[in-house]
Amino acid sequence: MSISVNTMRAIDHWVGVPLCALVSPLVALVDRIKSLVSPDLAQPKKLLFIELSEMGSAILVDPAMRNAQARGAEIFFLIFKSNRASLTLLNTVKPENIFTIDSSSLGSLIKDTLRFLILARRHKIDTAIDLELFSRFTALLTGLCGARRRVGYHIFHGEGLWRGFMLTRKVHYNPHIHITKNFLSLIHAAFAKEIEVPFSKIHIPDSEVRLEQAVIDPISLRKVQERIEKKAKEANIPYAFGKDRIILINPNASDLLPQRRWAQQRFSELIQEIHQRYPNDLILITGSPAEFVYVEKVRSVANVKQAINFAGQVSFAELPPLYTLSDVMVTNDSGPGHFSAVTPLRTVVLFGPETPALYGSVGNSIAITANLACSPCVSAANHRKTPCHDNVCMQAITVEQVLEKVAIQLQGVDQAKAR
Repeated sequence: MSISVNTMRAIDHWVGVPLCALVSPLVALVDRIKSLVSPDLAQPKKLLFIELSEMGSAILVDPAMRNAQARGAEIFFLIFKSNRASLTLLNTVKPENIFTIDSSSLGSLIKDTLRFLILARRHKIDTAIDLELFSRFTALLTGLCGARRRVGYHIFHGEGLWRGFMLTRKVHYNPHIHITKNFLSLIHAAFAKEIEVPFSKIHIPDSEVRLEQAVIDPISLRKVQERIEKKAKEANIPYAFGKDRIILINPNASDLLPQRRWAQQRFSELIQEIHQRYPNDLILITGSPAEFVYVEKVRSVANVKQAINFAGQVSFAELPPLYTLSDVMVTNDSGPGHFSAVTPLRTVVLFGPETPALYGSVGNSIAITANLACSPCVSAANHRKTPCHDNVCMQAITVEQVLEKVAIQLQGVDQAKAR
């Protein structure tokens, strides 16, 4: 049984804070001794990224990872075992350079943490970049992994979320620029020849935020296509591949922040409206195998023959082929909005407790947000935990608004095909 999100937050606070206080002086002493013995690194050669809990961040950090590679560094990555697959979409990190921690139980979490600290030293990691915004656990991993140069976000004169003095290069987290640019600012700090207070005193142009596209295996593409055709045939849907379009509906969001979910009823109504306007388009309602029942409720309430419950029909590795075969996707603010950015798929992403200004997809995407005075209510400053139990920010998004953006994206699809 997995450790719940709230339990992990509690551990991070009640155990993480005193551990950071205890470990910080020891880390500082070791740094002092090393500085007397040998000079600082000329530049990073073996660079470790630490991002445990967010699968979407494995996509958003890709421009930063490629930037580090272009500067000559060999890159490594530490992530929770359950999220490892997200690194396979672009394969920027070599499989043998990916370290994982099993968070399914406290015992496995402790065991894998100790194993990682040993492996990091064996691989002679010289630079560690903590991508987590203000997690004490990742701060401890950064401070204890043996890296000479340690980069991450620091609160400076801010209050709360203190996590010790594990960093040798402290970066100001800027809540007014997209997270991809915040990640790129960490790379600047890692390779900078002079210390800045705070890092990073640079301009990051939009051109730096560019995602590579996934390489699609033709065999996988064909298998997914055959699966779609089979499901359509079983449902007696007259679907012709290449002629009829595919619209994906992703109605769920992770348990990390359930307030991001648009209501099941709204998704059902959207499916009805899409079918009425585009009667020949095939609608696939997607989700993980565990979300089958949730998806089935959306489908059954919609009661549209052209809509298929497609939850659990593709593996994580088959998402890029599915997205390549499809034309438009409507999704809550969740992983699929970011995963689809490595394909040509056009998306409409619904935002509520978070803002697209910081976490919007960098793909061909249109974001919808109600812009309430209380939104976004989660941030780096509160561990992405909100007291809200009535997500009016999501309820305020209407079916008509979403349908309008779907129409814009479908028009773009048709124009691209006509060229």
